[in-house]
Amino acid sequence: MSAYDRHITIFSDQGRLYQVEYAFKAITSSNITSLGIRGKNCAVVISQKKVPDKLIDPESVTHIFKISPSVGCVMTGSIADARASVDRARGEAAEFRYKFGYEMPCDVLAKRLANINQVYTQRAYMRPLGVATTLISLDIEKGSQLYKCDPAGYYVGYKATASGPKQQEAFNHLEKKLKNKDHADGNWEEVVELAITALSNVLSVDFKKHELEVGIVGGPRKDGKEGIDPSFRALTEDEIDERLQAIAEKD
Repeated sequence: MSAYDRHITIFSDQGRLYQVEYAFKAITSSNITSLGIRGKNCAVVISQKKVPDKLIDPESVTHIFKISPSVGCVMTGSIADARASVDRARGEAAEFRYKFGYEMPCDVLAKRLANINQVYTQRAYMRPLGVATTLISLDIEKGSQLYKCDPAGYYVGYKATASGPKQQEAFNHLEKKLKNKDHADGNWEEVVELAITALSNVLSVDFKKHELEVGIVGGPRKDGKEGIDPSFRALTEDEIDERLQAIAEKD
C-alpha cells in the first residue's frame, strides 16, 4: 500500500481509495446484519438487535429510525455515525417539506444522502461515515420503494438488499427467493416473515422477539380504518412475536 491510506483524497496506483474501503470494513465489523425487502404494497427493513451490556436499557438500543412520516431506514455500521447521518437526513427531509409542501420522496432523499457521502470522499476535513443506509417508503406515484446508500456515495434501488458481515450470503439467499420477480409476494405479514426467515437462515440462528428489530411501511392502519398505512413505523416486540409464531407453525 506504501502509505496511500495516509490521506483520504489520494488514489493508490491501482486507482483505489483505501480510507473509503476502510469505511466499508467498519460496516462489517459492527457485526450486525440487516435486510430490506420490497413487497407489492409494502416494504420491510429488519436488523439484528444486540444489547452489549445487561445494564443498558434495551429500548435505547436501535438501528431502525424514522426519518420523515413516510420514510424510515435501517442503519448498519458504526451506531454513532448512524445517528449523525440520521440527524442530517431528517434535516434534509424537513427542509424539503418546508420548501415544496410535500414529503421528500425516498429516491430523492437517497440521492441527497449519497451526494453528501460522496463529498466526504473528496475533502480532507471530513472522514466518510462508516455506515450503510437502507431506506424504505410507500410512494404515492411509484409504490413501494427500497434504496441503499453506501459510504462511497453510491445509491441504487433494490427488490431486496442486505448489509453487514453476512451480506453476500444474504444476497445469495434473497436472489433464490425473488428469482424472476419484481417484488416479494404477499401482504405485509408474509413479507415480514420472509425477511425474518431469510435472516434466520443466513445467520443460522433461531431468533427470539427481543433479538430483532423490524420497520415497515404499508402495514395495518393504527386508527382501525380499512386499507394500508403508508407511514413508517417499527413493529413492537409482541407483533414480532406473532410473526415468529406464524413461522414456527408453518415449519
